[in-house]
Amino acid sequence: MKIKKIIAGLLVATTAFSLAACGNSGSGDTKKSDADTSEKKEIVYGKSQGPYTELFEDAIVPILEKEGYTLKAVDLSDLQTADVALNDGDVDVNVEQHTAYMDNFNQSYNADLVAISPIPTVPAGVYSDKYDSVDEIPDGAKVAVPNDASNTARCYLMLQKIGWIKLDENADPSTVTQDDIVENPHNIEFTEMNSMTIPAAESDFDYIAITGSVVYNAGIDASTALANEDIQDYLVLQVVVKEENKDADWAQAIVDAYHSDEFKQYMKENNDGLWWIPEELQ
Repeated sequence: MKIKKIIAGLLVATTAFSLAACGNSGSGDTKKSDADTSEKKEIVYGKSQGPYTELFEDAIVPILEKEGYTLKAVDLSDLQTADVALNDGDVDVNVEQHTAYMDNFNQSYNADLVAISPIPTVPAGVYSDKYDSVDEIPDGAKVAVPNDASNTARCYLMLQKIGWIKLDENADPSTVTQDDIVENPHNIEFTEMNSMTIPAAESDFDYIAITGSVVYNAGIDASTALANEDIQDYLVLQVVVKEENKDADWAQAIVDAYHSDEFKQYMKENNDGLWWIPEELQ
């Protein structure tokens, strides 16, 4: 009996010790996790060729560095790859997309990316090396537009704005396609193609409709646009992170940098007409 009591006592003691150890381990992990989040000082961003990453590096990175952050770039070939990397946690943030693109990516990839701040945006525009005005459009004109869904829609909206076409008023503006064109008085022949290849093919068309990043990457003078889009809310470029990081100190530091007086001053000194600036950043 005495031996059984001793064994029972040892089992109770061992169980209690194990529970205590598990409890301490869990508490320690939680504290470490919280500390990692609050003390994170390296921000890894997706780097793409174009105006938005360059603006981030030229104007935002110096502000963040003054706040004690270290910035690390990861080169990514295209926006879809950049979003996959962001969703997988390989990078912390990117500054290359509007909410229309982000929402489409989230739906297609079951992702959880969120926009945390608007940033300056380069509007889409209509360009031509044959005509000096959108009013000169001939009957049967050949016009190139981007073939990715969100940017296709924004360009058709722009062409409606200048009176070239009329879209079905019941169609969702963010997803309109050629099928939603109900009036085409100039009998325009539209070619939808990879937006990055449009500038090189400009001479094959009467007019081209391209987005701001393409304008910038192709070295086109934005002031030569014959027309520009009205920036819709869902087309404003955004700082994008994973939902779990939206309230992190480092994410808020990026938001604060874009809203800072230092950034406002930078834009005043460096905006030659390329950028459309959201009101809250002015």
